Amino acid sequence: MENTFSIISTAIVLTFILDPFGNVPILLAILKDVDKARHRKIIAREMIFGLIILLFFLFLGQNFLDIFHLETTSVRIAGGLIFFIIAINLIFPRKNGSLFASTGEPFIVPIALPMVAGPSALATLLVLSNQHEDHIGGLTASLAIAWGITAAVMFSAPFLLRILRKKGLAAVEKLMGMLLLIMSVQMLLDGIREYATTF
Repeated sequence: MENTFSIISTAIVLTFILDPFGNVPILLAILKDVDKARHRKIIAREMIFGLIILLFFLFLGQNFLDIFHLETTSVRIAGGLIFFIIAINLIFPRKNGSLFASTGEPFIVPIALPMVAGPSALATLLVLSNQHEDHIGGLTASLAIAWGITAAVMFSAPFLLRILRKKGLAAVEKLMGMLLLIMSVQMLLDGIREYATTF
């Protein structure tokens, strides 16, 4: 990918990084206490917010980091911290059984960010935009394809809820909480290790 650029292959790579299938159980857990009639509207809204964030980092990510004197490593560490908090809430839910206080309806965090626009995706877009400055249109097309696949999978989540039911969802919630906790620790370790190499 360093010497040549392919829209399809780049879209496939971005789809794996966005990991829509891995995010479905987490999405189901997040929306379990939200009115089912609002599920599709919430998913559509959060997917759009996620796309906006991804496009922002594709076109202006490096400039944004430079303005605030931030490094790509900080994006990875921040994402790890957010995932860690979400994982703790999945494993040890609040008394009301929701990941969120007040209405229980997510807004931007954690679906749009960091589930859709996660640290790995943002960092990858930064790298790709630097490697393929002459193919920004192709990168945009690749991102659109990957996002479309992710959106389609995420929209199927409510149908999976009907199959899993309450007990099945609870089991998946605990399992994903443990996996997410491991992932968050790995992200933190990767970020710290990457930062340590700068000394």
